[in-house]
Amino acid sequence: MHLPAANKSSSPILENPAYKAVFAKVDWRLIPLLLIASMVAFLDRINIGFAQLQMKQTLPFDDAVYGLGAGIFFVGYFLFEVPSNLLLERIGARKTLLRIMVLWGLAATAMMFVSTPLQFYAARFFLGVFEAGFAPGVLLYLTYWYPSVRRGQVIAILASAPPIVMFIAGPLCGSILKYFDGVNGLYGWQWLFLIQGLPAPILGVLVYYLLKDKPFQAAWLSKGEKALLDDALQHDEENIVKATSGTFRQLLRDPKVYLLSLACFCLLGANYTMVFWMPTLIHSWGVKDPLLVGVYHAVANAAGIICMILIGRHSDKRHERRWHYATCVTIAAGGLFVLMLLHGTFVGSILALSFAVIGFVSAPPLFYALTSEYLSAGAAAGGLALVTSLGNLGPAVSPSITGFIVRNAGDNIYGMYFVMALYLLSGALLLLSMRPATNELLLSRS
Repeated sequence: MHLPAANKSSSPILENPAYKAVFAKVDWRLIPLLLIASMVAFLDRINIGFAQLQMKQTLPFDDAVYGLGAGIFFVGYFLFEVPSNLLLERIGARKTLLRIMVLWGLAATAMMFVSTPLQFYAARFFLGVFEAGFAPGVLLYLTYWYPSVRRGQVIAILASAPPIVMFIAGPLCGSILKYFDGVNGLYGWQWLFLIQGLPAPILGVLVYYLLKDKPFQAAWLSKGEKALLDDALQHDEENIVKATSGTFRQLLRDPKVYLLSLACFCLLGANYTMVFWMPTLIHSWGVKDPLLVGVYHAVANAAGIICMILIGRHSDKRHERRWHYATCVTIAAGGLFVLMLLHGTFVGSILALSFAVIGFVSAPPLFYALTSEYLSAGAAAGGLALVTSLGNLGPAVSPSITGFIVRNAGDNIYGMYFVMALYLLSGALLLLSMRPATNELLLSRS
């Protein structure tokens, strides 16, 4: 394993003009396409939150059926994530991402044909199976191109996909539900799955032809630029203490990996519960027009995009993840607490929800940056997949628990108590497992 050393406010890799130039070139080649692909992936897994506003009116679904169907996606994701990520390291990113994106696009489109709860569960499960490995695969792919001192900001940009999608998805999904309902005999929710499922296979083909697996394969880099990249990746500056003997087998014996997985379990469980239930929550405030639900959903997510990038930059500059992360999940829990106090006050509820969104969209990139820094090079492929796959069991169960709470309590607000607890527990677990004193002891033994 390796861990961050003492905080540093600057690094030659961040400040040197030659390094800046080559990484700017890499940024423009990699980030736009990966960001769009990440946006489509997130949209295809969470658009069910909007579709269910109509599905529960036209199909025999209640909150419990919806909650189970929303969560079962992550069961399939969990079962196939580690094998998918290990395969990526063996055959390369382009082939793996092509396979993932084509198959998940077909599964996402097939959602338009479900008519029973069982079909709903099966479609969501296979969507998870086919998408498995995409997110950790992209994270692993970034380790081939960026040293750790630059990776946090890049991850933050890619992790802006969820808040960008949540900002766009509201008006987009609301418009499809409202204006396509009844066109050619299809419901609005059927059109939603058809329109939003098709881009994934197209993007998969673009990824295959436009990206390269490793820097040395990139014809658009000069020999000098490749040498700079290789130097940055080999030495990775003084901010990271490297270990050469870390293996996936050693990883499985590291208790900290399981504490990180549990922290990820709580974080993703809380985040996806919020994502899946935000449209229903806004709807419960008396907003019945699906387009208006989407507009208010976008308003609540607007500030999260900017704040997440700024927090990621500040974390990179300080090279500190723990307290940035703990602050973000506390902000998320605090926003939900205020939301409960203001329940029934529309303007106050929107403001409190917006505050919570800032916290919960800013936390994941910090978590993944810390995890990628903790893992040794020898265990990065399986380690990232292990932590995220175990973490993805959180959203596999949390929507069902929230649906049960909502169905029995009769009010969405009671489900927020459960979400608050998940955020606070996640922050506490990460602070305890990644204590600096413990890290220094481990470094002295390495």
